[in-house]
Amino acid sequence: MSDRYAVYDRLKFDYPAERVLRMTFDRPQTFNSVDAETHTQMTDVWRDIDRDPNVNAVIVTGAGKAFSAGGDFGLIESLTGNFDQVMATWKEAKDLVYNIINCNKPIISAINGPAAGAGLVVGILADISIAGKKAKIVDGHPRLGVAAGDVAPIIWPLLCGMAKAKYYLLTCRAISGEEADRIGLVSMCVEDEVLQDTAIEIASELANGAQSAIRWTKYSLNNWLRQAGPIFDTSTALEMLGFMGEDVKEGVASHREKRKPNFRKDCPI
Repeated sequence: MSDRYAVYDRLKFDYPAERVLRMTFDRPQTFNSVDAETHTQMTDVWRDIDRDPNVNAVIVTGAGKAFSAGGDFGLIESLTGNFDQVMATWKEAKDLVYNIINCNKPIISAINGPAAGAGLVVGILADISIAGKKAKIVDGHPRLGVAAGDVAPIIWPLLCGMAKAKYYLLTCRAISGEEADRIGLVSMCVEDEVLQDTAIEIASELANGAQSAIRWTKYSLNNWLRQAGPIFDTSTALEMLGFMGEDVKEGVASHREKRKPNFRKDCPI
């Protein structure tokens, strides 16, 4: 294992095939939830992957029964009402998305089980996304009391259309792997027992293909996302603004107490 990945102790790395790097969210005891340090590491790692001459393709997956449960409550509560922390997280959230978009290596996500929040950013933004049938995809930002930020507003409408994107992002309804495949939110859905093998097969094919052609194709296609940068920047800023309000406190409390939230009914906008 290259020393360049030794600093990323919240992530696990291995090489399942020649010139294929697999990165695994490795907090199975919390369904691979993302704390502050994990968020920083999953933001920064893409620059090292981009510069790694020994890697031609990347697989991203989760340890245990989940891909990633998203930001943990400790991270969310550290943001609430904390202007400096919100600003730092806004920058990091932008860097995460742009670092993935600009990474020159093709990224394949193997979405096993629940996928939400910051982890879902990687899963959906991957160049080829493969969901197992037990995958459960959900963007739950409004249910938490903040606007849907991360990467959803710039890529969900491209993948599954505006009507489906609005339906799922406004209602926070979960999407199965098969339904995500049907509406075009992921590249494909496979049986759970062949998920990793399918990801390795595709990654190996890309790792052994014409590298300049593959990387330039990715770069060109990602200009659809780059030109939508202002949409992303605005959505993420509005998400961060929500952490300065009261609804997010009720959102977190309702999650902890496993009840329906009681958000304020009036809104000044």
